Amino acid sequence: MVISVASGKGGTGKTTVAVNLALSLNNVQFLDCDVEEPNAQIFLKPVINEQKKAYIPVPKIDESKCSYCGKCAKVCVYNAIAVLPGQEGKKGTTLVFAQLCHGCGACSALCPEKAIKEVNREIGIVERGDCGKIEFVHGKLNIGEAMSPPLIRQVKAYVNPKKTVIIDVPPGTSCPVVESVKGSDFCVLVTEPTPFGLNDLILAVEVLRKIKIPFGVVINRSDLGNNKTEEYCRQKDIPVLMRIPFKKEIAMAYSKGEPMVKAFPEYKKDFEELFNTIKNGKFS
Repeated sequence: MVISVASGKGGTGKTTVAVNLALSLNNVQFLDCDVEEPNAQIFLKPVINEQKKAYIPVPKIDESKCSYCGKCAKVCVYNAIAVLPGQEGKKGTTLVFAQLCHGCGACSALCPEKAIKEVNREIGIVERGDCGKIEFVHGKLNIGEAMSPPLIRQVKAYVNPKKTVIIDVPPGTSCPVVESVKGSDFCVLVTEPTPFGLNDLILAVEVLRKIKIPFGVVINRSDLGNNKTEEYCRQKDIPVLMRIPFKKEIAMAYSKGEPMVKAFPEYKKDFEELFNTIKNGKFS
């Protein structure tokens, strides 16, 4: 079973829920797809035993073959290619903006002159390791890279269907989130009972309903803020799977990189119940 853990905004406790859920189960694989700023390793402390560079194929133009017809630029929906045809006897120019390229390969496939080949451009790394019985995989995007979905796909290529897979999703509702939750059996949305938390929860709910992935909500710091998040979930028939109260002791353990279920083992049964609720599909 693949369970993704997402949030409409940062700082709601998404990684906290993902990490503690993984630590409460057996036969688990943990994928940190928040490749722009992965931090699950702070809490899981994996021993990394494999590191692999991640690449994306980008076009390289053979100017000796290029006729500057512009078909490559027309087919590129990401505007990663610009063609300047020659004028008054001057040679044209084809510009490639590698950081905008999504590596779809359409330009090289449709070039009538066969003047385009693909070369690999490094965008980051994928690391694998173990933390106790948990298999760990995460990606690290190179500084300055504009797109994370290609690296997220390479992290998700390691999904082991024989294990319970927990995916730590980037915050927000944009392309990296969609790429991370895609293919999940269930998504846990972590929120907080504040106006900002509710606003971004609503956006995340719309995304998941659009891509038709079943989901439920975990309310972190549930005894702070207001009750409008609970009201929204009741009105929209969204199951609230778990409520985590605010406790100074939990925050202190977090600041030391210590997971909740290790600092306070009594919470392990709550995360086990969360998983069983998801697995059995019994939402009340």
